[in-house]
Amino acid sequence: MPTRDLMSDSCAIARTLAVVGERWTLLILRDAFLGATRFSQFRRSLGIAPDVLTDRLATLVAHGVLARETYREEGSRAREEYRLTDAGRELHVVLGALQQWGDAHLPWPDGPTVLRCGPGGDPLHVGFVDDRGEQVDEVTFRPTAAFPGV
Repeated sequence: MPTRDLMSDSCAIARTLAVVGERWTLLILRDAFLGATRFSQFRRSLGIAPDVLTDRLATLVAHGVLARETYREEGSRAREEYRLTDAGRELHVVLGALQQWGDAHLPWPDGPTVLRCGPGGDPLHVGFVDDRGEQVDEVTFRPTAAFPGV
């Protein structure tokens, strides 16, 4: 059976997975949120094969999640670093939701990680908020003209 081209799918979730759904990609983004910008930092933190890291970074750059910027340390050749774009920073809530789910359903023996409001601030949780800023507990995915459903 041929693989479906997710980028041409009418479902926004499928198109998003075409960009961030490959193994390692969300961990690369996690490290970017933690301050990694250089290939060597991602490689050292993740232990990922260089060819896989190159491919994942290229995909994130091609889709505007990361921006490639040139830097040069004195006495060295020019190299590239990777910075989160606005689109990349918007994925923070996705990573937070995955972290929250993992802590709840795949707990670590040393306890959960905690999302906080700023450095040392109050604990946070990820949830759905309506246009009035109120948290909503019951959410329904509904078919649309763009994605009529199953």
